[in-house]
Amino acid sequence: MIQIKKFVFNAFQVNTYLLYDETNECVIIDAACSTPEEEKALQDFIENHQLKPIMALNTHAHIDHILGNAFVCERYNIKLGAHSGGEMYLETASSVANTYGLHLKKNIRPHFEISDHELFAVGNSLIMILYTPGHAAGSVCIYCEEASFLISGDVLFYQSIGRTDLPGGDYDLLKNSIWQKLFVLPDETIVYPGHGPETNIGSEKVNNPFVAIG
Repeated sequence: MIQIKKFVFNAFQVNTYLLYDETNECVIIDAACSTPEEEKALQDFIENHQLKPIMALNTHAHIDHILGNAFVCERYNIKLGAHSGGEMYLETASSVANTYGLHLKKNIRPHFEISDHELFAVGNSLIMILYTPGHAAGSVCIYCEEASFLISGDVLFYQSIGRTDLPGGDYDLLKNSIWQKLFVLPDETIVYPGHGPETNIGSEKVNNPFVAIG
């Protein structure tokens, strides 16, 4: 069964997640570490638990979520997967980082593309990509049916949703992504967002002031 470890990194308080199971294979999602101290925290956990990173994935390519991509890919000799729709953000990543006072050591491109309903193995477990644009072009969520959890990136938060006023954002598209892809999941599905605390699908269907369906 997949286990989840959460780290909170950089000035934007991004949730970086490690997914791993009894085989010790590990996937790094939204590597957002931006300082030597944050890199060490991630590295220490991986080494102390004898994990074997096999790939990195991005839920989307906004600058705060990609700061550690080069570090994890080079440190563990793994490849980065992301949706092709996020390429527009990578083209301006260095200048955007400078605007926000963030340190982007190296702007790397994804090594492979991920697509809607694509399955990836994490040891003995499976995770599924759900294409969920609206907050950002190329946004995806990552769903594990077996362990009943969803990593929602910046699509769905505790009683909130991702902002849509940045390039590639579309409020109506985001709402439809949530209604059509996320709210069809079982109510007990735990939601691990890109920022802030966990929630669950059932609670957000009733209580989220932006997308509740009653």
